[in-house]
Amino acid sequence: MEFLADLWLAILLSAVFVFIVSSILHMVIPIHRSDYRKLPGEEKVLAEMRAQGVQPGEYMFPSAGSLKDAGSPEMIEKFNQGPVGLLAVMPNGQWKMGKGLTQWFLYLVLISFFTAYISHLALESGADYLAVFRVTGAVAMLAYATSSIPNSIWKGIRWRTTLKFVFDGVVYGLVTAGTFAWLWP
Repeated sequence: MEFLADLWLAILLSAVFVFIVSSILHMVIPIHRSDYRKLPGEEKVLAEMRAQGVQPGEYMFPSAGSLKDAGSPEMIEKFNQGPVGLLAVMPNGQWKMGKGLTQWFLYLVLISFFTAYISHLALESGADYLAVFRVTGAVAMLAYATSSIPNSIWKGIRWRTTLKFVFDGVVYGLVTAGTFAWLWP
C-alpha cells in the first residue's frame, strides 16, 4: 500500500476532476438529453403498476419461470407479441441527487485507486510524463469506457446511448491520465 502514500493526491484530484467533467457532460452539454424517452401512456402504466403493487427491483417481461418454460409455445408467443424488456423500479419519492452524486464520487475514487495501484506496479517513480499518461490512461479508460457496454449487450440499451457513455469514459480516462502524469512521484 506504499503507492497510497505516493499517489493519494492524484487519486483524489483525478476523482474530483472527473466529477467536474462528468457534471459538465451531463448538465451543460446536451449530449445525454435524449438517452431516455417518456413511456407512452405513462399515467395509465403507472396507475396499473401501483394497482399491482410493483415494488422496487428489477423486472423482466415477459418473464418465464425457467429456461425450459422460456422455450414453450406460450412464452414464444408472448415474446413475439411484445413488448419485451427490462424494468428497473426505484423506491418512491423524489430522486435523491445527493446520494447518487456521493456514490458516483466514491466510484470515481475507486477507479482512481485501482488506476494508481496498477500504474504503480507498471511504472517506476520518476517515470516520464508520457509513459505515465499512457499507462494510467489505458487503465482508467478500460474502467470508464467499457463499463456500460454490457448494458447494450444484455439489457437492450440502445447502442447510441452506450456509445455516448463510451465517449464520456474516454474523456474521463484522459482527465485521469493527465492528472496522474502531472502528479506522478
